[in-house]
Amino acid sequence: MELPADDRASSPYTGYTRAHWEAAADALLAAVEPYATPDRALYHLPGDHVSHAGHLSDGLEGYARTLLLAAFRRDETALGRYADGLAAGPGGVWPRIEDRSQPLVEAASVALALRLTRPLLWDRLDDAVRQRTADWLADALTAEPWPCNWELFPVTVGGFLQEIGHRPEAARKAIDRGLERIEGWYLGDGWYTDGDGRKFDYYNGWAMHLYTVFHAWLADDSELLSVYGRRLSRHLADYARLFGGDGAPLHQGRSLTYRFATTAPLWLGALTGQTPLAPGETRRLASGTLRYFLDGGAVDERGLLPLGWLGPDTSLVQSYSGPASPYWASKGFLGLLLPPEHEVWTAPEEPAPADRTDEVRPLAVPNWLLQSTRSDGLVRLHNHGSEDVRYDPYYTRLAYSTATVPAPSYDNSVIVGGEPSRTRIEPLGTGEGWIASRHTVRDGITVTSLVLAEGAVEVRAHLVAGAEPGTPVRVTGWSAPDGLRADLLPVSGLSAEPQGLTGRTGTGGATLFVALARLTGEPDPRPLTDLVSVKVAEEHEADHEVRVRWASGARGVFVLTASDGQVSRLPTGDPEARRGR
Repeated sequence: MELPADDRASSPYTGYTRAHWEAAADALLAAVEPYATPDRALYHLPGDHVSHAGHLSDGLEGYARTLLLAAFRRDETALGRYADGLAAGPGGVWPRIEDRSQPLVEAASVALALRLTRPLLWDRLDDAVRQRTADWLADALTAEPWPCNWELFPVTVGGFLQEIGHRPEAARKAIDRGLERIEGWYLGDGWYTDGDGRKFDYYNGWAMHLYTVFHAWLADDSELLSVYGRRLSRHLADYARLFGGDGAPLHQGRSLTYRFATTAPLWLGALTGQTPLAPGETRRLASGTLRYFLDGGAVDERGLLPLGWLGPDTSLVQSYSGPASPYWASKGFLGLLLPPEHEVWTAPEEPAPADRTDEVRPLAVPNWLLQSTRSDGLVRLHNHGSEDVRYDPYYTRLAYSTATVPAPSYDNSVIVGGEPSRTRIEPLGTGEGWIASRHTVRDGITVTSLVLAEGAVEVRAHLVAGAEPGTPVRVTGWSAPDGLRADLLPVSGLSAEPQGLTGRTGTGGATLFVALARLTGEPDPRPLTDLVSVKVAEEHEADHEVRVRWASGARGVFVLTASDGQVSRLPTGDPEARRGR
């Protein structure tokens, strides 16, 4: 992919400007063109994996997701090719939209693209083509979605059909139904769960916020935009911290093959005026992510985005993934809707959170603890509240980062009796420099976990309850790629072995295991034991106390209680605090 020369005057962090985004969009659109069918209604991209929806649906996915890119680019020549596809696809070769079917997903991209480019595309179509397209889309108004972000696909289709006056009453009902269904999943502070339970990941940004805010903004509904816009703005205050100094997003959650779709909510905040971020910070974050993927080899020798991350990666392929699935990355080009004179394009880049300072930031709703270090730009996520057992290992690990991937050998885990499962995660709270949760290994065995962090250093304490005395326990840490260093040292109940830290449960029903951990890009970091000291005390079988003193002088005192699986933070200045509980 050929891009303009870096512009370090206006973009000192990434070198990228609007011209780079335009060139990248043009190159991606040009690369997929040869894979269109002769009638241009389907795009069959190369690849061995066929999604569970089948080859025909995968071809529709290729059309719809690349159409979205053309819509954000507002390229009339490219849009003309997609107009040809509309003449043949709806009511012809495209599969029908049915309950919980993949075409429902793709209908949302088609409808959004048509709505964004109405004067350039929709208004120029023949009446018969418009009628067939509207009729095809209308099935989305009554199709039953899966109970997750899919609820917003009928909303997105309904918004377009209502605007053009096609079945307006049914469209309104679909909009109201979808928005009502997701309302119970909004848990505050800008965070949705993606359906029932505690499913927190990037779908918050590229789905839940994207479709709700877009709908309100395109409908010019100021009241609705106020509601969804405030939520987006609050979310972005946390979301901006999910990117490493090199632009890498956190490697957590499903559908990571969408890559720079992670930038969509950043641009959306700027587009709608619903953001706490300065224009230069928005561009620095978004351009950093695009550059991370382009420099890292996400685009292959044909100019295509294969299923993967920095190149093909089958570990990211899910049953719903087809060859064109990565082109939801098109959402990342939403910023091109902002005119060239907008300050998000003209303001100098400003530092991102990972550029500014070391930070340990608690996120109460998902029960996450974000730990970032300026020296190496790494962001680490301690996950004590997000779970989706369908997509292990991208939800069940104790920690994720912008530079590591979950290892098949169970990194960042507590393995009890050879069982690495982590289900029924119960958040136990988070605060300044700490986070805690309890999870189930299997029936009758639970692990209560406490993590404390400062700089790049972590103290990890795990209270294993319900296991038979003598049950082997293994505690693992980070699986570091080349160029990074991972440390894991035993403190209590563990000894160092080649496969990690190991120990055995004792008598009394609960055993505490404590370790020090670190992931760092510093070539010669200070020893962990110089940076933190930990003392462990057991007053009786139920309560286990962990006292931590950091090199900075900060202290923390916590009690893990086996009887109820709770974690309590005690005052640090009162040596008799335990007795007063």
